[in-house]
Amino acid sequence: MESSTKRPSFPVALGTFICIAGIISFGLLGLGLDAHVPIAVAAAVAALVGKFIVGITWEEMEISICNAISSSIGALLILIAIGMLVGSWVQAGVVPGLIYYGFDVLSPGIFLFATLIICSIVSVAIGASWGVGGTIGVALIGIAAGLGIPAPLAAGVIISGAYFGDKMSPLSDTTNLAPAVSGSNLFDHIRAMMWTTIPSYLIVVVITIVLGFSFSGGANGAFDASRIEAFQKILSAEFQINPIFVALPPIIVLGLVMMKCPALPGMIAGAAAASCIAMFQGKTLAEALGAIHYGYESTIAAKLSETSVEALPALMNELGIHGVSADMAHEVSSMVVELLNRGGLDSMMWSLSLIMIALVLGGVMESCNYLTVLLNPLLYKVRSVGGFVSLVVASCFVSNVFLGDQYLAIVVPGRMFKSAVARTDLSPRMLSRTLEDCGTLTAVLIPWTGCGAFQSSALGVPTLAYAPYCFLNYINPFVAIALSYLGIGNYWGKDKADKVEKRTALVFPREEVEA
Repeated sequence: MESSTKRPSFPVALGTFICIAGIISFGLLGLGLDAHVPIAVAAAVAALVGKFIVGITWEEMEISICNAISSSIGALLILIAIGMLVGSWVQAGVVPGLIYYGFDVLSPGIFLFATLIICSIVSVAIGASWGVGGTIGVALIGIAAGLGIPAPLAAGVIISGAYFGDKMSPLSDTTNLAPAVSGSNLFDHIRAMMWTTIPSYLIVVVITIVLGFSFSGGANGAFDASRIEAFQKILSAEFQINPIFVALPPIIVLGLVMMKCPALPGMIAGAAAASCIAMFQGKTLAEALGAIHYGYESTIAAKLSETSVEALPALMNELGIHGVSADMAHEVSSMVVELLNRGGLDSMMWSLSLIMIALVLGGVMESCNYLTVLLNPLLYKVRSVGGFVSLVVASCFVSNVFLGDQYLAIVVPGRMFKSAVARTDLSPRMLSRTLEDCGTLTAVLIPWTGCGAFQSSALGVPTLAYAPYCFLNYINPFVAIALSYLGIGNYWGKDKADKVEKRTALVFPREEVEA
């Protein structure tokens, strides 16, 4: 159903938007709450203004809310499949193996480059930037300190790698959310992002290599790899690290993707393959299914982390872990537990509930036409794809600043621009791509968002200190704008018929904008 023809005045729309931003910001920053309740309160306020000032009926708002949620059902199902996939992949040793082999990339002369690669590999494997920053990121920050590399620089590179996976991994919730709210589909969305993300990533690779040369000697002329060695030995003790076991489930998923298999059955197949590997390694059927439902629960690493440092040498000898100090084993085992105790259907409930509440707010905002009133004057001035992409980028960044939540920075602009894109020949994947180019990447650069607060706390570096070194996070939006103005990677058409054409002109007809 289309939104009501009733429109608020510009002052009412602007005042409501500012009020919503204030409610959410106060809830997140002032009260320290999760985003769920502040967003729900903001949605209620927007609905009350819509009902008693704009004149929108509750039935109209309810239909819009249901439409918003129903349009994202596919993404919500995929999120559930992601939880199942991650739980099974950890238990089968797929994710631990990717981490294990990723550590082998490290070498003294290319630490920053290797850090970028490691964090990228792990974040693609688990689809979570927070998991990378809070675990491997902590270890890499410690290694950086030993090499004399400034913590803000190391943190920025860690975050760049972590958000590469958060943006590009089909296991990431934001990667599934963006196409859902914009009318694209998952793998078309990922393919479209390659046009802007790969050039941006290559720029970051060059930056890290060049910067890395100045630190190649290290603080003491030597590279301390003790943490990496401890990680690898503890991972080997808990999992059967085997290249075939590590590669097979990802190959199955990628193979199905190349065969145009839909994302949901492809992920279920990947989880099933990993569960079979886990049972081949000695897990029971109940344990395999338990990991799919509740996630993986560490055994050896958990035992090491719970044992006192004094008693650790005997336990390590019993487990066959040699050449690692007790202090290091205790520290690293805690990190391994935090990194790998994850996955499962249940693990997605927090994100699912937050996304649904954000979609409620988006449905109310859409039915009451607040954002339409604010957007139309700007849309009428757009005369190119570059101008449209710039407008979406600016809207995503403003949403991150004023709404303080990464999901809202995708959902609100996504719902706002979806109908506008439908009035043109521009492909919906252009919108979904741009939502991630800015909405996903810039949240961590703002101190009061959940992403910024978490990474600052986990890495021990203030947000504004590491932000200048999060190269991918701020380069990518500018690359997206530049390429769209140049007509490079611009998609036209709808659904499977869309194609890349070097067209840059884009006009929203005046009568449609003002309708």
